Amino acid sequence: MSLTSRVANLFSGSPPAPEQLNSNNFALKNDGLSNETSTFADACSTGQVSQSDTMAPKELEEEGRPPYLHSMIAGGIGGTTGDLLMHSLDTVKTRQQGDPHIPPKYTTMASSYTTIFRQEGIRRGLYGGWLPAMLGSFPGTIIFFGTYEYSKRHMIDNGITPQFAYLTSGFIADFAASFLYVPSEVLKTRLQLQGRYNNPFFKSGYNYRSFPDAARTIVRQEGVFALFYGYKATIFRDLPFSALQFTFYEQGQTWARQWKQSREIGLPLELITGAAAGGLAGVITCPLDVVKTRIQTQVNPSGKQSVVHTPVPSTSPSTNQVSGLRQQTRLISTSSPSTHMPRPGSENLDTSSVLTGLRLIYKTEGIPGWFRGVGPRLVWTSVQSGCMLFLFQSILRQLELRFPQHL
Repeated sequence: MSLTSRVANLFSGSPPAPEQLNSNNFALKNDGLSNETSTFADACSTGQVSQSDTMAPKELEEEGRPPYLHSMIAGGIGGTTGDLLMHSLDTVKTRQQGDPHIPPKYTTMASSYTTIFRQEGIRRGLYGGWLPAMLGSFPGTIIFFGTYEYSKRHMIDNGITPQFAYLTSGFIADFAASFLYVPSEVLKTRLQLQGRYNNPFFKSGYNYRSFPDAARTIVRQEGVFALFYGYKATIFRDLPFSALQFTFYEQGQTWARQWKQSREIGLPLELITGAAAGGLAGVITCPLDVVKTRIQTQVNPSGKQSVVHTPVPSTSPSTNQVSGLRQQTRLISTSSPSTHMPRPGSENLDTSSVLTGLRLIYKTEGIPGWFRGVGPRLVWTSVQSGCMLFLFQSILRQLELRFPQHL
């Protein structure tokens, strides 16, 4: 259906006849020269078909603009479900990154999963910290998708190239959501490191009775700004990731719809476009993930005052809680789990600058140093992105069926 006929429907309330559609497409008026008009229509019939085919992608894009509320609800449910499905992997990687023991207790992915499950179970072990994760993920993804759709549509409507609009909207949307998801992720990672209260199997330096107790204790003893530990480093990684992820996803969806000549591209292509978008973005931003993890988890060997050093566990539960809070200032990942593990003997970056860290890693380890852990990161981002975006599209379709738009 062309844009002109769509506008006509707004006033008529009924679909136009085929003759009206042809007339609207070329804005022809009946000026009494019926033969000339007919001749002109016949002469341009081939061009009309060609024009219709050319405009198909644009029409598909125009028809694919659901209400903002639908996008926000679908994005919130899809994003939260994706995060929940991957939470156990997040916990394992957080334990590996934040393990203060030498030699480390958690090494390979398989052995870490088995150890945590056997010793601590699911709820307070592999899924420790799931409540703050969900409380931050749902409103965070609602804000993200609402901001993304609003920014994207307004930029495209004002003549900005779609690919640039996708990229810029991803940056803006992730920045808007970061004020919610970063504090919740700080709480989540501490509870993931801790495990259960008075955990006899792993001494992380944290010992909170519950999620509310963790929030109260952090604010009381460390201040509100402690909830934003690692914010700058997280932004450096997550803004480019989200921007690239949704640029690749939108382009992949466009190609799939052009190939299928329909907005319904089917389950396989839905999963492929979502997983490929997340995987490609994860690989490209791997250097930022590496330097972020190295900065946040390095240990200061000289004993100088630093924002990064290991916690000193205490045998007393009450003392352990206080000392852990004041001494554990190492900034664990506050967003999607980093899959980078520094190789033994890697140079201490001794910097909080992402750009300086990138230069130091390149100087000492070369390009391979930027891409350590790229395989696990590819798997994580592909699975999470595929699940989230597939659910996003599925829920959108259900909302459109249950609450159709009335022009």
